[in-house]
Amino acid sequence: MRTRVLSGLALSFAVAAGAWLTEPLSAQSAVGPRRAGTIARMPDGRPDLQGTYDVATITQLERPVEFGDRLTLTDKEAATIEEFERQWNERMAAPLAGDRAAPPVGGDTSVPKSFLETLFRFGGGVVGGYNTFWLAGGTQVVTVDGQKRTSIIVDPPNGRIPSMKPEAKQRNSAFLARAANPSANESDTSGPASAFDNPEQRPLAERCLLGFGSTSGPPTLPNYFYNNLKQIVQTKDTIMILIEMVHDARIIRMNATHLPPSIRKWMGDSIGRWEGDTLVVDTTNFTGKTQFQGSGENLHVIERFTPLGNGSINYRFMVEDSSTWERPWSGEYTWRASSENIYEYACHEANHALSNVLSGARFTEKQAAEQRKK
Repeated sequence: MRTRVLSGLALSFAVAAGAWLTEPLSAQSAVGPRRAGTIARMPDGRPDLQGTYDVATITQLERPVEFGDRLTLTDKEAATIEEFERQWNERMAAPLAGDRAAPPVGGDTSVPKSFLETLFRFGGGVVGGYNTFWLAGGTQVVTVDGQKRTSIIVDPPNGRIPSMKPEAKQRNSAFLARAANPSANESDTSGPASAFDNPEQRPLAERCLLGFGSTSGPPTLPNYFYNNLKQIVQTKDTIMILIEMVHDARIIRMNATHLPPSIRKWMGDSIGRWEGDTLVVDTTNFTGKTQFQGSGENLHVIERFTPLGNGSINYRFMVEDSSTWERPWSGEYTWRASSENIYEYACHEANHALSNVLSGARFTEKQAAEQRKK
Protein backbone atom coordinates (compact mmCIF):
# COMPACT_ATOMS: atom_id res chain seq x y z
CA MET A 1 0.00 0.00 0.00
CA ARG A 2 2.89 2.36 -0.21
CA THR A 3 2.21 5.22 -2.52
CA ARG A 4 4.74 5.43 -5.28
CA VAL A 5 6.59 8.39 -3.80
CA LEU A 6 9.86 7.46 -5.42
CA SER A 7 8.02 6.83 -8.65
CA GLY A 8 6.66 10.35 -8.48
CA LEU A 9 10.15 11.67 -8.00
CA ALA A 10 11.26 9.63 -10.98
CA LEU A 11 8.68 11.37 -13.16
CA SER A 12 10.03 14.73 -12.11
CA PHE A 13 13.51 13.46 -12.93
CA ALA A 14 12.28 12.53 -16.39
CA VAL A 15 10.78 15.99 -16.95
CA ALA A 16 14.09 17.56 -16.08
CA ALA A 17 16.24 15.10 -18.01
CA GLY A 18 16.15 17.18 -21.16
CA ALA A 19 17.48 20.20 -19.28
CA TRP A 20 20.31 18.18 -17.74
CA LEU A 21 21.60 16.14 -20.66
CA THR A 22 23.57 17.99 -23.30
CA GLU A 23 24.44 15.05 -25.56
CA PRO A 24 22.40 12.27 -27.22
CA LEU A 25 21.52 9.21 -25.17
CA SER A 26 24.18 6.58 -25.75
CA ALA A 27 23.83 2.81 -25.81
CA GLN A 28 23.71 1.00 -22.48
CA SER A 29 27.07 -0.18 -21.25
CA ALA A 30 27.60 -3.78 -20.29
CA VAL A 31 27.97 -4.54 -16.61
CA GLY A 32 31.63 -5.34 -16.00
CA PRO A 33 33.23 -7.71 -13.45
CA ARG A 34 33.95 -6.52 -9.94
CA ARG A 35 37.58 -5.78 -9.14
CA ALA A 36 38.98 -7.58 -6.14
CA GLY A 37 40.93 -5.72 -3.49
CA THR A 38 42.14 -6.00 0.07
CA ILE A 39 39.24 -6.87 2.33
CA ALA A 40 39.33 -6.47 6.12
CA ARG A 41 38.54 -9.74 7.89
CA MET A 42 37.27 -10.94 11.25
CA PRO A 43 39.27 -13.43 13.36
CA ASP A 44 37.27 -16.29 11.81
CA GLY A 45 38.34 -15.24 8.32
CA ARG A 46 34.97 -13.82 7.27
CA PRO A 47 34.87 -10.32 5.77
CA ASP A 48 34.67 -7.56 8.37
CA LEU A 49 31.75 -5.41 7.26
CA GLN A 50 31.78 -3.26 10.38
CA GLY A 51 31.75 0.47 9.90
CA THR A 52 29.61 3.44 8.91
CA TYR A 53 28.37 3.92 5.36
CA ASP A 54 26.87 6.89 3.51
CA VAL A 55 24.15 6.06 0.96
CA ALA A 56 23.14 9.60 -0.08
CA THR A 57 22.53 9.80 -3.82
CA ILE A 58 20.49 11.58 -6.49
CA THR A 59 19.90 8.30 -8.35
CA GLN A 60 16.33 7.19 -7.85
CA LEU A 61 14.91 3.77 -7.13
CA GLU A 62 12.99 3.61 -10.42
CA ARG A 63 14.47 4.71 -13.73
CA PRO A 64 12.98 7.79 -15.38
CA VAL A 65 11.18 6.73 -18.54
CA GLU A 66 13.43 9.08 -20.50
CA PHE A 67 16.22 6.52 -20.27
CA GLY A 68 14.27 3.45 -21.42
CA ASP A 69 16.36 0.29 -20.90
CA ARG A 70 19.62 2.19 -20.41
CA LEU A 71 21.39 1.12 -17.24
CA THR A 72 24.21 3.65 -17.37
CA LEU A 73 25.03 7.29 -18.04
CA THR A 74 28.15 8.54 -19.75
CA ASP A 75 30.61 10.37 -17.54
CA LYS A 76 29.63 13.62 -19.26
CA GLU A 77 25.91 13.04 -18.65
CA ALA A 78 26.52 12.22 -14.98
CA ALA A 79 28.73 15.29 -14.53
CA THR A 80 26.08 17.52 -16.13
CA ILE A 81 23.36 16.21 -13.79
CA GLU A 82 25.54 16.54 -10.71
CA GLU A 83 26.64 20.08 -11.62
CA PHE A 84 23.05 21.18 -12.18
CA GLU A 85 22.12 19.88 -8.73
CA ARG A 86 25.15 21.54 -7.15
CA GLN A 87 24.29 24.91 -8.62
CA TRP A 88 20.64 24.63 -7.56
CA ASN A 89 21.60 23.77 -3.99
CA GLU A 90 24.12 26.62 -3.87
CA ARG A 91 21.51 29.05 -5.14
CA MET A 92 18.88 27.88 -2.62
CA ALA A 93 21.34 28.10 0.27
CA ALA A 94 22.31 31.71 -0.52
CA PRO A 95 21.11 34.49 1.83
CA LEU A 96 17.67 35.89 0.99
CA ALA A 97 17.22 39.50 0.00
CA GLY A 98 15.34 41.55 2.59
CA ASP A 99 13.38 43.42 -0.07
CA ARG A 100 12.33 40.32 -2.03
CA ALA A 101 8.77 40.10 -3.38
CA ALA A 102 6.10 38.07 -1.62
CA PRO A 103 5.73 34.45 -2.77
CA PRO A 104 2.82 33.61 -5.08
CA VAL A 105 -0.51 32.69 -3.50
CA GLY A 106 -0.45 28.97 -2.71
CA GLY A 107 3.31 28.78 -3.01
CA ASP A 108 5.56 28.03 -5.97
CA THR A 109 3.78 25.41 -8.07
CA SER A 110 6.02 25.56 -11.15
CA VAL A 111 7.42 22.27 -12.48
CA PRO A 112 10.67 21.31 -10.66
CA LYS A 113 13.71 21.24 -12.92
CA SER A 114 15.97 18.92 -10.95
CA PHE A 115 15.92 16.09 -8.47
CA LEU A 116 16.94 18.24 -5.50
CA GLU A 117 14.25 20.75 -6.36
CA THR A 118 11.73 17.91 -6.44
CA LEU A 119 12.88 16.84 -2.96
CA PHE A 120 12.49 20.41 -1.75
CA ARG A 121 8.90 20.52 -3.00
CA PHE A 122 8.24 17.06 -1.59
CA GLY A 123 9.24 18.32 1.86
CA GLY A 124 6.89 21.27 1.82
CA GLY A 125 9.02 23.66 -0.20
CA VAL A 126 5.99 24.93 -2.12
CA VAL A 127 4.86 26.73 1.04
CA GLY A 128 8.05 26.57 3.07
CA GLY A 129 7.69 23.36 5.13
CA TYR A 130 11.42 22.68 4.85
CA ASN A 131 14.18 24.78 3.37
CA THR A 132 17.41 23.37 1.96
CA PHE A 133 19.21 23.78 5.29
CA TRP A 134 17.40 20.66 6.49
CA LEU A 135 17.91 18.55 3.37
CA ALA A 136 20.83 16.30 2.45
CA GLY A 137 19.49 14.41 -0.50
CA GLY A 138 22.85 13.59 -2.03
CA THR A 139 25.02 15.18 -4.71
CA GLN A 140 26.16 12.25 -6.85
CA VAL A 141 24.65 9.56 -9.03
CA VAL A 142 25.12 5.93 -7.99
CA THR A 143 28.37 4.43 -9.30
CA VAL A 144 28.73 0.63 -9.48
CA ASP A 145 31.80 -0.99 -11.04
CA GLY A 146 32.80 2.43 -12.34
CA GLN A 147 29.47 2.86 -14.13
CA LYS A 148 27.15 5.80 -13.50
CA ARG A 149 23.68 4.31 -13.06
CA THR A 150 20.32 5.66 -14.26
CA SER A 151 18.41 3.86 -11.48
CA ILE A 152 18.89 1.63 -8.46
CA ILE A 153 16.62 -1.04 -9.98
CA VAL A 154 18.54 -3.14 -12.51
CA ASP A 155 15.95 -5.82 -13.25
CA PRO A 156 13.51 -5.64 -15.05
CA PRO A 157 15.66 -4.09 -17.80
CA ASN A 158 13.52 -0.92 -17.83
CA GLY A 159 14.57 -0.25 -14.23
CA ARG A 160 11.02 0.00 -12.93
CA ILE A 161 8.91 -1.92 -10.42
CA PRO A 162 6.88 -4.58 -12.28
CA SER A 163 3.15 -4.21 -12.76
CA MET A 164 0.99 -4.98 -9.76
CA LYS A 165 -1.49 -7.83 -10.07
CA PRO A 166 -5.20 -6.91 -10.17
CA GLU A 167 -5.89 -8.77 -6.92
CA ALA A 168 -3.13 -6.78 -5.19
CA LYS A 169 -4.63 -3.50 -6.40
CA GLN A 170 -8.00 -4.55 -5.03
CA ARG A 171 -6.43 -5.61 -1.72
CA ASN A 172 -4.65 -2.29 -1.36
CA SER A 173 -7.73 -0.25 -2.26
CA ALA A 174 -9.80 -2.12 0.31
CA PHE A 175 -7.16 -1.49 2.98
CA LEU A 176 -6.85 2.22 2.21
CA ALA A 177 -10.62 2.61 2.47
CA ARG A 178 -10.39 1.88 6.19
CA ALA A 179 -6.81 2.72 7.24
CA ALA A 180 -3.92 5.12 6.64
CA ASN A 181 -1.18 4.31 4.16
CA PRO A 182 1.53 2.36 6.07
CA SER A 183 4.33 4.15 4.22
CA ALA A 184 3.61 7.45 6.01
CA ASN A 185 5.79 9.41 3.66
CA GLU A 186 5.36 13.09 4.33
CA SER A 187 3.22 13.78 1.26
CA ASP A 188 0.97 10.71 1.58
CA THR A 189 -2.77 11.07 1.77
CA SER A 190 -3.78 10.68 5.36
CA GLY A 191 -6.51 8.07 5.11
CA PRO A 192 -10.20 7.91 6.01
CA ALA A 193 -11.66 9.59 9.08
CA SER A 194 -11.51 6.35 11.07
CA ALA A 195 -7.72 6.35 10.71
CA PHE A 196 -7.53 9.26 13.18
CA ASP A 197 -9.31 7.64 16.11
CA ASN A 198 -6.21 6.94 18.18
CA PRO A 199 -2.40 7.23 17.93
CA GLU A 200 -1.81 3.53 17.27
CA GLN A 201 -3.83 3.74 14.08
CA ARG A 202 -1.33 6.16 12.62
CA PRO A 203 1.51 4.68 10.52
CA LEU A 204 4.80 3.72 12.16
CA ALA A 205 6.89 6.34 10.35
CA GLU A 206 4.46 9.13 11.15
CA ARG A 207 4.92 8.23 14.82
CA CYS A 208 8.72 8.20 14.38
CA LEU A 209 8.90 4.50 15.18
CA LEU A 210 10.26 3.43 11.78
CA GLY A 211 11.98 5.39 9.03
CA PHE A 212 9.89 6.42 6.04
CA GLY A 213 10.69 5.39 2.47
CA SER A 214 12.08 1.94 3.44
CA THR A 215 15.26 3.41 4.88
CA SER A 216 15.18 0.60 7.44
CA GLY A 217 14.23 -2.04 4.89
CA PRO A 218 14.55 -4.61 3.83
CA PRO A 219 15.36 -3.70 1.17
CA THR A 220 17.09 -0.80 2.85
CA LEU A 221 17.09 2.20 0.53
CA PRO A 222 18.31 5.80 0.47
CA ASN A 223 15.69 8.16 1.90
CA TYR A 224 16.64 11.02 -0.46
CA PHE A 225 16.07 13.53 2.30
CA TYR A 226 18.52 13.45 5.21
CA ASN A 227 20.09 11.08 7.78
CA ASN A 228 21.91 9.03 5.15
CA LEU A 229 24.14 6.85 7.32
CA LYS A 230 23.96 3.12 8.00
CA GLN A 231 26.21 1.35 10.51
CA ILE A 232 27.07 -2.36 10.68
CA VAL A 233 28.12 -4.13 13.89
CA GLN A 234 29.18 -7.74 13.41
CA THR A 235 29.78 -10.82 15.54
CA LYS A 236 30.05 -14.46 14.58
CA ASP A 237 26.39 -15.20 15.31
CA THR A 238 24.65 -11.85 14.83
CA ILE A 239 24.92 -8.84 12.55
CA MET A 240 23.21 -5.55 13.38
CA ILE A 241 22.47 -2.77 10.90
CA LEU A 242 21.73 0.58 12.54
CA ILE A 243 19.91 3.10 10.36
CA GLU A 244 20.46 6.78 11.17
CA MET A 245 16.93 7.65 10.05
CA VAL A 246 14.72 7.13 13.13
CA HIS A 247 17.32 4.91 14.87
CA ASP A 248 16.08 1.64 13.31
CA ALA A 249 18.14 -1.42 14.25
CA ARG A 250 17.90 -4.61 12.20
CA ILE A 251 19.12 -7.83 13.79
CA ILE A 252 20.29 -10.59 11.43
CA ARG A 253 20.65 -14.05 12.95
CA MET A 254 23.42 -15.98 11.24
CA ASN A 255 23.00 -19.62 10.13
CA ALA A 256 19.53 -19.75 11.68
CA THR A 257 16.08 -20.79 10.51
CA HIS A 258 13.10 -18.51 10.08
CA LEU A 259 10.63 -17.99 12.90
CA PRO A 260 7.15 -19.55 12.59
CA PRO A 261 4.85 -17.71 10.13
CA SER A 262 2.67 -16.60 13.06
CA ILE A 263 5.48 -14.32 14.32
CA ARG A 264 5.62 -11.10 12.28
CA LYS A 265 8.02 -8.17 12.59
CA TRP A 266 8.10 -4.60 11.30
CA MET A 267 11.35 -5.27 9.40
CA GLY A 268 10.67 -8.96 8.91
CA ASP A 269 12.67 -11.91 10.20
CA SER A 270 16.21 -11.80 8.79
CA ILE A 271 18.60 -14.75 8.73
CA GLY A 272 22.06 -14.64 7.21
CA ARG A 273 24.69 -16.88 5.70
CA TRP A 274 28.01 -16.44 3.92
CA GLU A 275 28.51 -17.29 0.28
CA GLY A 276 32.25 -16.77 -0.12
CA ASP A 277 32.88 -13.15 0.81
CA THR A 278 29.26 -12.11 0.31
CA LEU A 279 26.81 -11.85 3.20
CA VAL A 280 23.42 -13.14 2.04
CA VAL A 281 20.40 -12.11 4.11
CA ASP A 282 17.01 -13.78 3.63
CA THR A 283 13.98 -11.98 5.11
CA THR A 284 10.36 -13.10 5.47
CA ASN A 285 7.59 -12.76 8.12
CA PHE A 286 6.78 -9.10 7.47
CA THR A 287 3.94 -7.40 9.30
CA GLY A 288 0.98 -5.67 7.69
CA LYS A 289 2.08 -2.45 9.42
CA THR A 290 4.73 -1.80 6.75
CA GLN A 291 3.70 -3.37 3.39
CA PHE A 292 6.66 -2.27 1.26
CA GLN A 293 5.47 -0.79 -2.05
CA GLY A 294 2.04 -2.34 -1.55
CA SER A 295 3.29 -5.88 -0.86
CA GLY A 296 1.37 -8.51 1.11
CA GLU A 297 2.23 -11.07 3.76
CA ASN A 298 4.21 -13.16 1.26
CA LEU A 299 6.90 -10.51 0.74
CA HIS A 300 10.34 -12.11 0.46
CA VAL A 301 13.58 -10.11 0.23
CA ILE A 302 17.09 -11.43 -0.40
CA GLU A 303 19.99 -9.03 0.14
CA ARG A 304 23.64 -9.47 -0.79
CA PHE A 305 26.39 -7.42 0.89
CA THR A 306 29.70 -7.72 -0.98
CA PRO A 307 32.74 -5.86 0.41
CA LEU A 308 34.80 -3.83 -2.05
CA GLY A 309 38.51 -3.26 -1.90
CA ASN A 310 38.10 0.43 -1.03
CA GLY A 311 36.19 -0.30 2.20
CA SER A 312 32.74 0.26 0.70
CA ILE A 313 30.02 -2.33 0.08
CA ASN A 314 28.07 -3.32 -2.99
CA TYR A 315 24.48 -3.78 -1.82
CA ARG A 316 22.19 -5.83 -4.07
CA PHE A 317 18.62 -6.91 -3.31
CA MET A 318 15.87 -9.02 -4.83
CA VAL A 319 12.20 -8.49 -3.98
CA GLU A 320 9.45 -11.00 -4.68
CA ASP A 321 5.83 -11.45 -3.73
CA SER A 322 3.77 -13.65 -6.02
CA SER A 323 0.58 -12.17 -4.56
CA THR A 324 1.58 -8.61 -5.49
CA TRP A 325 3.81 -8.30 -8.57
CA GLU A 326 3.92 -10.02 -11.94
CA ARG A 327 7.59 -10.93 -11.40
CA PRO A 328 10.47 -10.48 -8.93
CA TRP A 329 12.63 -7.36 -9.22
CA SER A 330 16.17 -6.43 -8.21
CA GLY A 331 18.39 -3.44 -7.57
CA GLU A 332 21.84 -2.46 -6.38
CA TYR A 333 23.83 0.54 -5.23
CA THR A 334 27.03 1.29 -3.34
CA TRP A 335 27.33 1.91 0.37
CA ARG A 336 30.31 4.28 0.59
CA ALA A 337 32.60 4.01 3.61
CA SER A 338 32.25 7.08 5.82
CA SER A 339 34.02 8.55 8.84
CA GLU A 340 30.97 10.58 9.89
CA ASN A 341 29.29 10.04 13.25
CA ILE A 342 25.71 8.91 13.74
CA TYR A 343 23.82 11.10 16.19
CA GLU A 344 20.58 10.47 18.04
CA TYR A 345 17.44 11.17 16.05
CA ALA A 346 14.51 12.14 18.27
CA CYS A 347 11.88 13.51 15.93
CA HIS A 348 9.00 13.42 18.46
CA GLU A 349 10.84 15.07 21.31
CA ALA A 350 8.74 18.16 22.15
CA ASN A 351 6.79 17.57 18.94
CA HIS A 352 3.06 18.24 19.21
CA ALA A 353 2.24 17.19 15.64
CA LEU A 354 0.59 13.86 16.46
CA SER A 355 -1.69 15.27 19.13
CA ASN A 356 -2.55 18.14 16.79
CA VAL A 357 -3.42 15.66 14.02
CA LEU A 358 -5.82 13.79 16.30
CA SER A 359 -7.35 16.92 17.83
CA GLY A 360 -7.81 18.33 14.33
CA ALA A 361 -9.77 15.22 13.42
CA ARG A 362 -12.01 15.67 16.47
CA PHE A 363 -12.62 19.28 15.46
CA THR A 364 -13.57 18.21 11.93
CA GLU A 365 -15.97 15.61 13.34
CA LYS A 366 -17.56 18.25 15.59
CA GLN A 367 -18.05 20.58 12.63
CA ALA A 368 -19.68 17.80 10.60
CA ALA A 369 -22.02 16.95 13.49
CA GLU A 370 -23.08 20.58 13.83
CA GLN A 371 -23.79 20.79 10.11
CA ARG A 372 -26.04 17.72 10.29
CA LYS A 373 -28.12 19.39 13.04
CA LYS A 374 -28.89 22.38 10.83
